[in-house]
Amino acid sequence: MAVIGKIRSWGPVLATVIGLALFAFIAEEMFRSCEATNNEKRQQVGEVLGKKVSVQDFQAMVDEYQEVIKMTQGRESLSDDELNQLKDQIWQEVVNTTILEKEANELGLTVTDAELQNILKAGTNPMLAQTPFINQQTGRFDVTQLTKFLDEYKKMQSQPQQQQVAEQYKKIYDYWKFIEKQLRQQTLMMKYQSLLGHCLLSNPVSAKMAFDDNNIESNITLAAIPYTSIKDNEVKIADSDLKAKYDEMKEMFKQTVESRDIKYVDFQVLPSKTDRAALNKTMSEAKLKLESGMTPSEVVRKARSQVAYTGIAATKRAFPADVAAKLDSMAVGQTSAVFETSYDNTLNVIKLIAKVEQPDSIEFRMIQVGDETAEAAKRADSVYTALKGNADFEALAKKYGQTGQKTWMTSAMYESAQTLDADTKAYIAALNNTAVGEVVKLSLSQANMVLQVTNRKAMTTKYDVAIIKHTIDFSKETYNQAYNKFSQFVSENKTLEGLEKNAQKFGFKVMERQDMVNSEHYVAGVRSTREAMKWVFDAKPGDVSPLYECGNNDHMMVIALTKIHRVGYRSLDDVKDMVRQEVIRDKKFEVAAAKLNGVKSIAAAKQKGAVISNVDQITFSAPAFVQSTGASEPALSGAVSAVKQGQMCQAPVKGNGGAYIFQVTKRSLQAGAKFDVKQQMAMLQQMAMRAAGRYMQELNQKAEVVDNRYLFF
Repeated sequence: MAVIGKIRSWGPVLATVIGLALFAFIAEEMFRSCEATNNEKRQQVGEVLGKKVSVQDFQAMVDEYQEVIKMTQGRESLSDDELNQLKDQIWQEVVNTTILEKEANELGLTVTDAELQNILKAGTNPMLAQTPFINQQTGRFDVTQLTKFLDEYKKMQSQPQQQQVAEQYKKIYDYWKFIEKQLRQQTLMMKYQSLLGHCLLSNPVSAKMAFDDNNIESNITLAAIPYTSIKDNEVKIADSDLKAKYDEMKEMFKQTVESRDIKYVDFQVLPSKTDRAALNKTMSEAKLKLESGMTPSEVVRKARSQVAYTGIAATKRAFPADVAAKLDSMAVGQTSAVFETSYDNTLNVIKLIAKVEQPDSIEFRMIQVGDETAEAAKRADSVYTALKGNADFEALAKKYGQTGQKTWMTSAMYESAQTLDADTKAYIAALNNTAVGEVVKLSLSQANMVLQVTNRKAMTTKYDVAIIKHTIDFSKETYNQAYNKFSQFVSENKTLEGLEKNAQKFGFKVMERQDMVNSEHYVAGVRSTREAMKWVFDAKPGDVSPLYECGNNDHMMVIALTKIHRVGYRSLDDVKDMVRQEVIRDKKFEVAAAKLNGVKSIAAAKQKGAVISNVDQITFSAPAFVQSTGASEPALSGAVSAVKQGQMCQAPVKGNGGAYIFQVTKRSLQAGAKFDVKQQMAMLQQMAMRAAGRYMQELNQKAEVVDNRYLFF
């Protein structure tokens, strides 16, 4: 009993211990849950209608689009600006597609396989013209070629193939799946837009009204008192006026995306005179080497030119614009003087090695015969001999598990390459130098193949050019001096007040940027500022950033966050200047209208100080332009249409640039205009379809879109 009593006496202590243990367990689980949620958020580029978009999924879409562009344009890579545009395009597509899918699901809209097949059979969709399945005779998409390709690809999946052929087929197949997906999305959007458009109907009455609005013209004699004739200090503005006008205009100040105001110092490091002199010496030495006949590839490589030498003749479009502009004025074998190009900040030397006429497009077919072994070479000889004896090319190709299909090679597919190995050069040279119908055998380092050229098009001039191109850069010493100076400035000024007070002393300038949003790719237009962008959207007003090294390693930046504009309505303080201008205009109209009130004629208005002019050919649908006030006046156009010919308006009209009264002197149908009810109704229906096309903007605002791409890209 004593033991039991003792245990009971410990009851409160035990309860406390057990409670703390339970709390610790729950807290640990809560912490894990919060940590998992935070980790998930850190992997999201955004959200649309509550649907999260992971960085992995978004990057996969970017990679897919890049491959499509590379394949269709013969590109090796995209520039930073092109990638940014592509990411913006893909993000907007993600948003639109997510919204459209929700709307379509609620309405039961789909794109069936049968509908897609009908689109393919018609072959008229512009996207189909971008595929490889084009009938060379008709120049149109050929669904039978697509079907044949898909069958061959399916067979290839179950049979071992030559790696090079299999990879090529895989690229074409992936491209086709991309086009198919785009076709489905495009068709679904068109169906949805058509459904909305047909909710807006036209009728003969509205058609006649629209015709009259566009074609009935009025001539008027106008009396105007421009607002500019009234001084700003002649009108009194109270705070209550500003508040009332703000409430009236409030919807104009609605903000759907958070933005931020910053002040910043951006300092660009430029090359010194010493740096320029050193580069001039390097370029002059390279020029002498090219003139002396040294191997161009060696001279270009040792000079570390930004443009590699491939040894393959190319069209002008393959070269930088400044180089291409000089080629026709140079003789073969000539080396240029060192010249500077301002738009890309470079010094240049070029040597024109050769100038040839070659086809821009070559159609060919090939059979790859094994590897580089002697046995494979013998088989290639046999194939070559058979083809020279007029053997059937496709039948022979099938014996080696290939199709022998004809394909086109254009200059654009290879001439922009930075490097070409010996095999690729031999391959390109063989195609460029082989006549139509001729067969050639190639023994490459890793394969033997037989080629036949079947067509050549667009003979053009090509140039073999060695180019030494160097950006005029600053040296490490120059950068270090600039860094030390900027670093001192930042370290001594930790507040915005300090930055603004001392910037001029250091030779810098504080600049301002308002309404910056996180969908921008750069801070103040300077490249490589993602870390600075992240800081801006994580900082508090009054914070000053650390020093950021950015740009092309040639900029330094420090930023101060001055204001945050949250989603919602801008405050009156934010838009006071705009509201004040509107109030001033209202007050000036009151002054001007007071002068014109009760005026019954144009002559009387002139005595009140009005400017008199004639304005002709005013229609209801187009705003009148008044020369005396320099303003476009839609309100005047509307007022004119309500006054009969020969009559004066009853009250002053409030315009953008002044107060007006007028007399309609003539009203007539526009010369040559004739009302056709069917044509006008069709035109209104087209306008309705265009109006329906703007639905996505409204749906976007309601989709609760969260864009966090700036954290990743």
